[in-house]
Amino acid sequence: SSHVWRGERGRGEGERMGLNFGDLFLSGLLFLNAIAVLNEERFLAKHGWSTTATDVTANPDSLKAKILAIIKAVRLVMMWPLIVLNMLTIAFKLTLG
Repeated sequence: SSHVWRGERGRGEGERMGLNFGDLFLSGLLFLNAIAVLNEERFLAKHGWSTTATDVTANPDSLKAKILAIIKAVRLVMMWPLIVLNMLTIAFKLTLG
């Protein structure tokens, strides 16, 4: 056969391995999904990352308090946009690969 093995499984002649906009979009979407599904009572509180923790309430300007505020904001603001983006991404992946 004329196929030469180059260690790139499943890649065609014109395709290159690399980072493109689609990969960056999917990475960001997966990261936002991961933040959105974090449950404060079941997961974060077990590891001391609750908004009711004494170190967070004592120092609201700490890095921990700011990260918790970002997590809470992502869960609040991005819920519906994430649902729509996930649906569009699934439809795109199913139709165009």
